[in-house]
Amino acid sequence: MTDDRYLKRTIVKEEVQSSYLNETRNLRVYLPPGYQEWLSYPVVYCQDGEDFFNFGRVATHANQIILDDDIEPFIIVGVEVDKRIRTSEYSPSGERHENYVQFFAHELIPYIEGKYPVRNDADSRILAGDSLGGSVSLHIALRFPSLFKKVISLSGAFYPDSQSIIALQPDLSWLEIWMLVGLQETSFETDHGTFDFVAYNRATRDLFIEKHAKIQYDERDGYHLWGFWQQHIPEALKYFLQ
Repeated sequence: MTDDRYLKRTIVKEEVQSSYLNETRNLRVYLPPGYQEWLSYPVVYCQDGEDFFNFGRVATHANQIILDDDIEPFIIVGVEVDKRIRTSEYSPSGERHENYVQFFAHELIPYIEGKYPVRNDADSRILAGDSLGGSVSLHIALRFPSLFKKVISLSGAFYPDSQSIIALQPDLSWLEIWMLVGLQETSFETDHGTFDFVAYNRATRDLFIEKHAKIQYDERDGYHLWGFWQQHIPEALKYFLQ
C-alpha cells in the first residue's frame, strides 16, 4: 500500500504567456515537503507535463525519494503540450520547434525563476522527457548549454535528424544524460511509421560516447509506455539529485 505521506502533494497550476508561441502555456509546479520561500531548490523541467504528473506519478515519486532516501528537496515544473501539435514543437524538423526552444529559454525559465526560489545555475536545472520529449530536452540543452547540462531521456525519439545534430557537435563533455529504453521497443508504431527505438537509442548512445558526454545508459524489459517509464523515474531523479 502506498504511504499516505507520498500522496500529500502540493501542485500549483500556472500559466505563462508566450510571445514566441503566441499563446498561454499551462504549467504544473510541484513544491516539495517542507517547502519554504526563503530556501533555494534544484528544479526539474518536464516535457509532456500533464502526462508526467498523471501517468508518470512524478510528484508521488518525488515525495517518496525526498522523505525516504534523503534526497535534497526540489521543485518540478511540468510544461503541458497540445498533443495535436506536439511533434511540431518537439521534433527538430517541426514548424514550431524553434519557437518552442526559444520559449523555453527566454520565457519559461525567467517566469519560473522570477516566481519560485529555484537556483539559476545550469547544474541545478534538469530537463526530462519521454520519447520526443526526451529528444526536445536534449535539443534545448544543445542550444543553451549555459542554461542546461543535465537531461533525463525516457525512450528518447532520437530519429536520424536528431542524430545528425548530435554528430555535428564538436564536444559534449559538458553534457550529462541519463538514458533508458525498453528492450521491447524494437517496432513501435507511430503516425509517421514503425520505428526501432532500441536501435535509435544505441546509435545515439554511441554518438554521445564519441563526443565525450557523460552518459548513464540502460536497457530494461519494457514497452514504449508510461507503465514502463514511471517505474524508473525515481532512479533517474536520484541520479542527478543525490
